[in-house]
Amino acid sequence: MTSTAPAAGTGPRPLLNRRLAEFGTTIFAEMSALALRTGSINLGQGFPETDGPEEIREAAVRALRDGRGNQYPPGPGVPELRTAVADHQRRRYALDHDPDTEVLVTAGATEAIAAALLALVEPGDEVIALEPYYDSYAACIAMAGATRVPVTLRPAPAAAPAQGSAAPDAPHASNPSAPPGAPVPRGSAGGAAAHRTFRLDLDELRDAVTDRTRLLLLNTPHNPTGTVLTRAELAEIARLAVERDLLVVTDEVYEHLVFDGAEHIPLATFPGMRERTVTIGSAGKTFSFTGWKVGWATGSAELVTAVRAAKQFLTYVASGPFQYAAAEALALPDSYFEGLRDELQAGRDLLAAGLADAGFEVYRPTGTYFVTTDIRPLGESDGFAFCRALPERVGVVAIPNAVFYDHREMGAPYVRFAFCKRKDTLAEAVTRLGRLAP
Repeated sequence: MTSTAPAAGTGPRPLLNRRLAEFGTTIFAEMSALALRTGSINLGQGFPETDGPEEIREAAVRALRDGRGNQYPPGPGVPELRTAVADHQRRRYALDHDPDTEVLVTAGATEAIAAALLALVEPGDEVIALEPYYDSYAACIAMAGATRVPVTLRPAPAAAPAQGSAAPDAPHASNPSAPPGAPVPRGSAGGAAAHRTFRLDLDELRDAVTDRTRLLLLNTPHNPTGTVLTRAELAEIARLAVERDLLVVTDEVYEHLVFDGAEHIPLATFPGMRERTVTIGSAGKTFSFTGWKVGWATGSAELVTAVRAAKQFLTYVASGPFQYAAAEALALPDSYFEGLRDELQAGRDLLAAGLADAGFEVYRPTGTYFVTTDIRPLGESDGFAFCRALPERVGVVAIPNAVFYDHREMGAPYVRFAFCKRKDTLAEAVTRLGRLAP
């Protein structure tokens, strides 16, 4: 019998497999625990401070009481939600999907991403992701045995904002009690001054594609930078995918959170992309119920069948009662989505102006509910050290962007703040952050 004892001097085999060895506890868990321990305002993790619409909460309660979804729901999702997702895609983007074969309900968007990668790539395949990226992307790629290839979004020169970009009810950060419409001084991040953003270099993306590239993993609106890919950029990405016969998984969970007249355009709407794109959405981000963990994937029947093959061995099913509530949420009138956008844009402008007044360089987002800042104007250069010290210094928690980079030195000076909080919370955070001002 062959011995299984470790060779002399090698020590015991690590319990955690090599694919996951580089991933420890997520930064979100660490910083949220720090917020609780210090009593700080948590602008690190992206969860809303208030629940979503009351009628959607009541829809979940009704489902529980009526016994709908309390036992295992159908594996692909309850028919009501699959139909609601298909209706949403058709109504908003003119994308026609068969709810029975081309819509899959998942336990949040993260499971949809994991299932798509586990289903569609083989060990040794390359997956291109836009860096900085949501941290689960790297882990999901690793679990699939693929190789991640980052293409970095880089700071672009200041660009003039769209006409009327300042929210009409956004107060000045240095005076949060100012009446609606009070002017924000020119040059602050919330006003009419030019602002910097992160942009994609399409040439760098083309150069990253090799014969081993199987899949592009895109995210627009983009977390953490807040970049929204333009129609021209998406058209070039679509052309590249068709030319090189690439699959695309596109994370569009912030699709309704776009500002300043920016437009979210699903990649699947471009010629040749419907049959090669898995589009991922989320009820948590759009309806402020992140704890429900209801997401979905749409695509061709062939793609969705493949993703479902992996998903069935992950969670098997997603929470039944919340699926019924999410179906009702997707049918809310346009006024809900417009109100959510306007409320978040006002919060963005309040926080961004306060960060600028405190001395940060602010990269004003046109999507998501995060704002990225550069801490070098404050005399700092290490985002990890800055974020770990910030709760004790001023009582605010943020996230170091370096965790979203393969080469962490590239993200070292950047820090992310979330603005999906109540205005009074943001105003208090702005006051505290003001203590950093030189």
